[in-house]
Amino acid sequence: MQTRKLGNSELYLTTIGLGTWAMGGGDWKFGWGPQDDLASVKAIHAALDQGINWIDTAAIYGHGHSEEVVGRTIKGIRNEVIIATKCGRVWEGDSREIGKSLRADSIRREVEASLKRLAIEVIDLYQIHWPEPDEEIEEGWDTMAQLVKEGKVRYVGVSNFSLDQLKRAQAIHSITSLQPPYSMLRREIEEEIMAYCGSSQIGIIAYSPMQAGLLTGKFTKERATSLPDSDWRSRHPFFIEPQLSVNLQAIGQLKEIADNKGITLSQLSLAWVLRNKEVTAAIVGARSPGQIEETAKASELSLTKAEIEAIEEILAWRINNL
Repeated sequence: MQTRKLGNSELYLTTIGLGTWAMGGGDWKFGWGPQDDLASVKAIHAALDQGINWIDTAAIYGHGHSEEVVGRTIKGIRNEVIIATKCGRVWEGDSREIGKSLRADSIRREVEASLKRLAIEVIDLYQIHWPEPDEEIEEGWDTMAQLVKEGKVRYVGVSNFSLDQLKRAQAIHSITSLQPPYSMLRREIEEEIMAYCGSSQIGIIAYSPMQAGLLTGKFTKERATSLPDSDWRSRHPFFIEPQLSVNLQAIGQLKEIADNKGITLSQLSLAWVLRNKEVTAAIVGARSPGQIEETAKASELSLTKAEIEAIEEILAWRINNL
């Protein structure tokens, strides 16, 4: 599988990485509904078998559960896997309430807890999950830099940061990576952030490249309207009217391009994200082995100029009709 160097680091990531948000299960505010741990373990092994060399998780996914599943699964093969996780979202005990903190003492508690759940000695890429509270960014990022010096983490990155927030952090310590949402349906980073990252040696790791499943081509109006309350997508504008119908119509047109190329819409969506040299890799979530086996193949795909232009026409139509 193709690899790309991540920002200013010595990490070479496969262009497809395994995301474990759904593996946290449905028993938390932003869960994806119930998830069987055995299926999660099989999906992780399938990803590694496909050549994927890194896993992205976060402490808040299932309030620690995702990290625990990953930790159990990589036991004995730790040196074969690059582990990325995140901090900044906190909870107390068995509480389901999610708090926000980038205070030094909070981040230090979080890194120790993540190391324990993952059963590893050092985190390869530690990321601030959200830039909140904004006034604590400097304290939080300075703490992250100290963790690098102390050897608890190898490299540090951020997620969901604005351009101004990136510049504030960069003034304290170099940023290895930015993890933003990026897909055919969410292109905000193309305005300014992508160019800044390219010129600053900040690797971009795109999350939700298939827009939480919408860009798999497997969503119907009936499926969207029947999502359980435990699935956060049931409350997202992309999955409810009036946006849902427009999105599904555009996706139908995109699927025709994929069909003509002999690939799936999921693979087309990933190839589109990875067409940018500034994007190091894309995170692909999986609940079962079959899902990751399909999407991993996108690492070797490329799009023609004509295909990219056809996609642009469809995406412009979507924007004009929202």
